Amino acid sequence: MDPVVRQLTLLLTSPRVAPGLLSASAWEALRAADHVLARDVEADTPRAVAAAGVAVRPLPGDVTGSPQAVAGHLLGLDGDLVWVGSPDGDPGLAEALAVTLPEEDAPTLELLVGSWDTPGARLLDAVAVMDRLRSPGGCPWDAEQTHAGLTRYLIEEAHEAAEVLEQLDDETDEQLRQDAVDELGDVLLQVLFHARVGAEHADDPFDIDDVAATLVAKLVRRHPHVFAAPDGTDGADHDLATPASVEAGWERIKAQEQAAAGAVRNHPLDGVPTGMPPLARAAKVASRLERHGRGQWLQDWSTRGRAEGEAGADLLAAVLDLRSRGLDPDGALRHTLRALEQAARAADED
Repeated sequence: MDPVVRQLTLLLTSPRVAPGLLSASAWEALRAADHVLARDVEADTPRAVAAAGVAVRPLPGDVTGSPQAVAGHLLGLDGDLVWVGSPDGDPGLAEALAVTLPEEDAPTLELLVGSWDTPGARLLDAVAVMDRLRSPGGCPWDAEQTHAGLTRYLIEEAHEAAEVLEQLDDETDEQLRQDAVDELGDVLLQVLFHARVGAEHADDPFDIDDVAATLVAKLVRRHPHVFAAPDGTDGADHDLATPASVEAGWERIKAQEQAAAGAVRNHPLDGVPTGMPPLARAAKVASRLERHGRGQWLQDWSTRGRAEGEAGADLLAAVLDLRSRGLDPDGALRHTLRALEQAARAADED
């Protein structure tokens, strides 16, 4: 009698999940199977399965890698078997099995998900691609970049992302949403690029995990109203009940961290980047002075500058007025310029 396959299970796993972290149903199927096969027994998931005591066999040498050949071999085995999927998902195999299944006494064919991506898992792919580009045999342009040389791209991409994201708040256009995804990807690329360059520093390297770990620790420290304290007690700060109080709390905790690190500011305006666009820098300067109780002094200074014919004081007054209404001056001007450009183009078409 010809061999008869009773149950054929295609085990699908995510290459972005640790190979041993399979679902309970996956381990049950693997341990109960008469045969466990994989295209490459040295791949991560087959190796993890074998390390757990489940024998994983490769395809015989006379079986080619075509989906039809693999399907024919699997259906020629006897008993219950599990095929441990390849990282590429074995394109065409499920279809080849469906076509090759006998019309009578066909085995049960099951697609079993053994592991699946968690939110953010594709970031691992982005890290891997960046590593490949920067490694020997990768891209020569990527390989020669430095922090200083890349900085202008970070600034450019941030501006391009801001342009799209501000429009996204007002529009529902599908293309605009896709543009936002694309531009945010460009910003993410800059983070990955700088982290990969940093990992190559001979004396004091840092990598993407250092960047992520530092960010997570900062977010947890500066949100005591959300996260528990390090000692496990309730860290909720019930005084931080409004967005304004949360922002004030953030700045207070930030100042405490800087003091502990010995980076005390001698003046409220210390640390404001001089390379910021002037309008955005004016808003930042105003914010710093207002937080330190010098809002009225700033208003008086602006008024006096206008009276003395200081042209920039007119712009500063506009910045202060917009801030008093809860508006971002830089964003407001970009919005107006977009409206102006649209109106000018429409007028030319008439």
